[in-house]
Amino acid sequence: MVVRRRILAVTVLVALLSVGPPVPANADTPSATTVLASARWTWPFDGVHSVANPYRAPAHEYGAGHRGVDIVSGPSGAVRAPTDGVVAFRGTVVDRPLLTIEHPDGYVSTFEPVMSTLSPGDVVTAGDEIGTVASGGHASPETMHLGVRLDGDYINPMLLFGEVPRAVLLPCCDPL
Repeated sequence: MVVRRRILAVTVLVALLSVGPPVPANADTPSATTVLASARWTWPFDGVHSVANPYRAPAHEYGAGHRGVDIVSGPSGAVRAPTDGVVAFRGTVVDRPLLTIEHPDGYVSTFEPVMSTLSPGDVVTAGDEIGTVASGGHASPETMHLGVRLDGDYINPMLLFGEVPRAVLLPCCDPL
């Protein structure tokens, strides 16, 4: 009986950790339902979709975490706009080239390391080539970090691709 309860506790803990820490329900924090209802993005690379390093929400605003996903690039390294937007920034930050795009409904995406010929103010449409994967930063070679903010707060980009499975708790114990 004790073993079953421990298994249940571990199962619940794994499920909670896989979806990140709880987020307070208030008007300033978007829910996953709101995110999914307001946007559906396309993958920035052609071919197989593979995440090398997943999103990990920080415990608090300045806490450790991974505020985006590192995606394995396609064979060509060509990066595509996941949805319509306007280039907000292109330049080098520390040791890596970045491209930032502002999208409708309060979304802002940042791609790094990405070399691009686009300039701030350029309009992009979903699927347009926006650059190529470069090197620098924390991402492994042939991967690109994609960070997304919604109204200034980082969110899991996978929500926009419809790739975050719902946590399902399975029964593990006999009734008491």
